[in-house]
Amino acid sequence: MQQRSRGPRRPGLSLGRILGVPLRVDASMLLLTVVVTVLYAALARRQLDLGPLGGYLVGLGFVISLLGSVLLHELGHALTARRYGIGVRGITLELLGGYTEMDRDAPSPRVELLISLAGPAVSAVLGVGAVAATLALPAGTLGHQLAFQLAVSNVVVAIFNSLPGLPLDGGRALRAAVWALTRDRHRGTEVAGWVGRVVALGTLVLVVVLTMRRALAPLALPLLLLVALTLWRGAGQSIRMARIGRRLHLVDLARLARAVLPVPAGTPLAEAQRRRDEAGAPEAALGVVDSAGRTVALVDPARIAAVSRQRWPWVAVDEVARDLSAVPALPVGADGERVLETVRTHPGAQYVVTSGEDVVGVLHIADLAQLLEPERKTNT
Repeated sequence: MQQRSRGPRRPGLSLGRILGVPLRVDASMLLLTVVVTVLYAALARRQLDLGPLGGYLVGLGFVISLLGSVLLHELGHALTARRYGIGVRGITLELLGGYTEMDRDAPSPRVELLISLAGPAVSAVLGVGAVAATLALPAGTLGHQLAFQLAVSNVVVAIFNSLPGLPLDGGRALRAAVWALTRDRHRGTEVAGWVGRVVALGTLVLVVVLTMRRALAPLALPLLLLVALTLWRGAGQSIRMARIGRRLHLVDLARLARAVLPVPAGTPLAEAQRRRDEAGAPEAALGVVDSAGRTVALVDPARIAAVSRQRWPWVAVDEVARDLSAVPALPVGADGERVLETVRTHPGAQYVVTSGEDVVGVLHIADLAQLLEPERKTNT
């Protein structure tokens, strides 16, 4: 369970809104439903002396109760974020629990800490309530068994999510602490990311030990291995984003954007290329202009690459161009944060850089990647 800020929305089945927050269910939740239902059905049959159908119905009921706990956990994050003026784009329930998508990062370490701990706090309260119900209900009954499993699940979720490594909630709390001490959000993210990798390795070791001792059901093994892999990848992504964040101040679209060489509509590709070579601007973007000299489309390098050079004299630039309205736009004065937000929400290879209504350049994603991650190889 984790919180994500400013990321593009993932596909999923919309279930409407709860307390004003959009709720979605990812298709991967089907796998979790099947695995948990089968595992719990076997336990319920042994503990409650039920038939196969009864066991599966009880297992499905447990899954529904578990998802309700996950939803309350995520609502803890969402409502706390809204309390501090941070918009919530939605909650998604998925294979490994769920995540809350927010439209921006927390403005301070204190707010970051409160949002990150709200979810585990809800799970802890649910766990305590389920423990009380377990003690109050007669042993050997369906209610007692469900209460016991919900108690264990919520307590495990509260403890595991409080581990101090990203992308877990405890990792966000650690980031908030390091951020408060160093006044550097990116350092906090990087530290919590590396700790997250330690947590991922620890999870993997635990899975191996439980498997060797045959204390792990066969169906649970791939799920727990997926948890460890997801933690590792999430931690690595956090480290990467911290490094990118440190270089965002270098983003200057006036310098980074490539110049636009205007060519009239109907110009053959061969002639457009000749003009670009003659202008001594091999990296310039080709902009298709109308009779009034207004840029109406951009030639797409990927589409050019799909046309053999022998055909260039007979293929007009219009045929390999994208209408300007289909290309995401950025104002020339946009800072690094806004540029990265646009790239996240509108993935693409090119972005129009504008000054008012005028096109002043084209940002290539490869150029931005080279600036923000110079150690990574990029395709130009």
